[in-house]
Amino acid sequence: MLHPNDLQHRFYFVERAVRLTAQAASAEPGLPRELRDCIDLMDKHTDNAREILESADDPRIRKLVRDLDLLSERARRICNYIPTLSGQIKGAVTHMHSQIQELKRDMSV
Repeated sequence: MLHPNDLQHRFYFVERAVRLTAQAASAEPGLPRELRDCIDLMDKHTDNAREILESADDPRIRKLVRDLDLLSERARRICNYIPTLSGQIKGAVTHMHSQIQELKRDMSV
């Protein structure tokens, strides 16, 4: 597991990517409900993340990362199947997914 300071630093990038994706989603006309719900849920998870990270409770942290990973994978799949979405939302979701993948990889070291 990453050192708590490294974990919080790494999570900052995930949090920022989720926020940027949420902003892109709010600017996207006709965003599918499933994708919007997925992004909203990720945004809520990142809101609660500080408390979880500060608790240093390894099982809770791993569950948070697992939940974010599943949601980002779902969002990425939705973007891949809907060709009418803008490049902005697709790029934001791809970036968010890669940031979560990097966090997940760093945690497994």
